[in-house]
Amino acid sequence: MIIDLRSDTVTKPTKEMLEYMFQAEVGDEVYDEDPTIDELEEKAAQLFGKEAGLFCPSGTMTNQIAVKASTQPQQEVICHKYSHIYNYEGGGLFFNSGVSVKLVDGDGGRFTSAEVVNNINPDDVHYPETKLVTIENTANRGGGACYDIKEVEKISTACKENDLLLHLDGARIFNALVESGETASQYGGLCDSISICLSKGLGAPVGSVLLGTKEFIKKSNRIRKALGGGMRQAGYLAAAGVYALDHNIDRLKDDHGRAKKIGEMIKELSFAQNILPVYTNMIFFDMADGYSVEKFLEELAKHDIKADPMGPNQIRMVTHLDFNDDMLEELDKTLKSL
Repeated sequence: MIIDLRSDTVTKPTKEMLEYMFQAEVGDEVYDEDPTIDELEEKAAQLFGKEAGLFCPSGTMTNQIAVKASTQPQQEVICHKYSHIYNYEGGGLFFNSGVSVKLVDGDGGRFTSAEVVNNINPDDVHYPETKLVTIENTANRGGGACYDIKEVEKISTACKENDLLLHLDGARIFNALVESGETASQYGGLCDSISICLSKGLGAPVGSVLLGTKEFIKKSNRIRKALGGGMRQAGYLAAAGVYALDHNIDRLKDDHGRAKKIGEMIKELSFAQNILPVYTNMIFFDMADGYSVEKFLEELAKHDIKADPMGPNQIRMVTHLDFNDDMLEELDKTLKSL
């Protein structure tokens, strides 16, 4: 039994999801003839109260398209210093859009409306023009922390008052929603564009959807084509997304519960320190002085357990639909034996 806690991206389609995929009606999506992709895009858009959606291979692509469609070269994007869009997308902000970035310190991967306002550049030829704000919910490097919808409302208001656009990197937005009790439509009403991932906690094998107005999605479709994101009979992949949205949102609560139990286990370990609060399905902690990340991972590997190094001294564990209670018990036994 392999226990893989590196990420919620390691999940594999369930038997039920695969059967649903095999039954999908498909067509040539570039010709706009794939009914299952249409179904997924419409379902996601309606869920968030947006006009339209665009199915893409990855969350990186949906994020990068959103920035490209919302900015011009020499403009600037405000984002958290730990944000995925800045740290883990291959320098795409610069490569694809030619934009500058203003990094905000914030807290737990999040920032406030006041920090947005304080980081808007003056109307001065020496500075890039501030144009776009991006928030990430949940915040990966913040330990899976969630935004409070009241703060997002304030950020949205600040953006409107300063002629800025607001993009939500919602790679794990459904984790945030099931934990907070907030609704997808609340975010749809506050953000100009939204990227949602289907291949993490929702368990689809691949795919993300970009949401926005019809005009924004039409522009985004042109960008997707230029990036090589136009696919053919991709309805088989979209079907997994449809199944995921219908069946795998509420069960994210199970992942959160198991993650919180792991967090309690970690607190009992003498070689763990600086344990972040467990907000959703992520557990972050540092190795205590004198203990090595590499050695810890090697010991776990002897028991067929995998975790993710997040720097020279930090470990991340992520729960998901392929991690069950039997695995949780085995993890507990292993940690106590180290």
